[in-house]
Amino acid sequence: MRKLKLIWDFRGPDALKIAEHHEIHLKDYISIQKLDIKITGTEKINDMHVVAFLVVDERDMKPIRDALKPHRGQVYAE
Repeated sequence: MRKLKLIWDFRGPDALKIAEHHEIHLKDYISIQKLDIKITGTEKINDMHVVAFLVVDERDMKPIRDALKPHRGQVYAE
């Protein structure tokens, strides 16, 4: 089963704080919906661009994508 990484981009001087806060909301959503999602995080691209993400099974992606509206996605490689 392929895994997909759903990504939210944050830019600007406060990007890291915003991405970290967004990850908290992603974890809250996972908990409330009782989803079996183990991988979330943030990645600093540079000082002005940070992403928040979660990793889902491809078969589960559509309802999560529709509910959370990520900016983009990609195939997840561990």
